[in-house]
Amino acid sequence: MKISDFLSKDLFIAELKSSDKNEAINELIDLFSSDPRVEDIEDVRKNVFEREKIMSTGIGKGFAVPHGKSDSIKEIIAAFGRSIKGIDFDAIDGQPVNLIFLIVGRNDSISTHIKLLSRISRMMNKDDFRNRLLNAANAEELYKVFTEEESNYFDL
Repeated sequence: MKISDFLSKDLFIAELKSSDKNEAINELIDLFSSDPRVEDIEDVRKNVFEREKIMSTGIGKGFAVPHGKSDSIKEIIAAFGRSIKGIDFDAIDGQPVNLIFLIVGRNDSISTHIKLLSRISRMMNKDDFRNRLLNAANAEELYKVFTEEESNYFDL
């Protein structure tokens, strides 16, 4: 199982319209509004924001990974958004966030959820990967950068 197993080109936003953290998270969650894997999008939204209240998921180097768990989804879902200008995300390094990867897992998929969070964190720790994402021309190219980078990893 790979991160790309949960993504498609339509779950990438090449330039977020949002100007703050909450708007950006909502913009990504809204991508799932007609997704058949989501039974209750408001429950998903509530759980992601409850997790964000505990501690910001802005992990530094211009990257954030908002996440949560909800039994209102049939399987793990993920989306990606980019903000070239950057968004104040209360990141641990105090810097704006340009790359946001949202993951929502089921309560009974904790192990897989943690593995995916770990994998995305390892990938995002690479300067070259982040730079390629920042320089991608559109959502299709963002998706291609992800799948190419992930091909360097073994299945979970």
